[in-house]
Amino acid sequence: MSYAATASLAALRRRAELLARIRAFFAARGVLEVETPALSSAGVSDPALESVTAMARSLGARPLYLHTSPEYAMKRLLAAGSGDIYQLCRVFRDDELGRWHQPEFTLLEWYRVGWDDVRLMDEVDELLRAVLADDRVVRRTVRVRYSDALEHALGVDAGASTARVSAKLAERGIDVPRGLTPDALLDLAFASVVVPSFATDALTFVFDYPATQAALARLKPGTPVVAARFEVFARGIELGNGFHELTDAAEQRRRFERELDARQRARRPVPPLDEELLAALGRGLPDCAGVAVGVDRLVALALGAEGVAAAMSFAHSPPRG
Repeated sequence: MSYAATASLAALRRRAELLARIRAFFAARGVLEVETPALSSAGVSDPALESVTAMARSLGARPLYLHTSPEYAMKRLLAAGSGDIYQLCRVFRDDELGRWHQPEFTLLEWYRVGWDDVRLMDEVDELLRAVLADDRVVRRTVRVRYSDALEHALGVDAGASTARVSAKLAERGIDVPRGLTPDALLDLAFASVVVPSFATDALTFVFDYPATQAALARLKPGTPVVAARFEVFARGIELGNGFHELTDAAEQRRRFERELDARQRARRPVPPLDEELLAALGRGLPDCAGVAVGVDRLVALALGAEGVAAAMSFAHSPPRG
């Protein structure tokens, strides 16, 4: 085991400066900073994520889950009338360790009451530019619909058949594993072809994701129906993921149950649903938009680092042997 810090003292000072800028940004806008528990009796249902489990004897002989995001608890505060809120906190995700991933990292999450995803994109742009103002990471902003980005980079849109998407990837020399779901195939295409095509001097916002990738976002009417969801990228790195939030408790329960069914079919752990969140939605979540931004990635970009380890005091590394 190494006791050496993975970030230099200069990097830690830069990190502290950026955190101060984030807090000043929200203070100037009257957004309340909050803290919510990291431990929960409910785990994440998203098949793409895994919770880290824990046990506290004082809370009973049952598994607890370290949050992968403060989203559920923050929405309970919103339902209780908190108004605009933000949080800077450590979050935990199992099976994530690499150049841009750590099993624990710092997340910035905030919610704006009465806003939609389009208006929130404006504020995300303002925040990232304020935080990165001195670092020349971005010079401009690009916004593109998901389907348009896919068609520009790969020559197919989001409604294309899996066979056509697979063929286009094969033309690029990309191996397509057998048995991928349509959304998993789109994820592969997006990560391997679309994101690398983005301009390196721009903040790129991708919006109007396929309805099947809505997660906790509401759907927009139209043809085709799309999710009120966006992601923002810089230099090929995903920095944030935002939604015009779903407020329908019954629809949210259906989505959670579909995700748990997918986890069961994949023989992955099936955690309990967050009934407190669903109850809060049932009482009434205000119309709002929310977004989560990875702080360690943001700091690493500001430093010009090649990964998040240089932005963290003590990054985790794979076990030896």
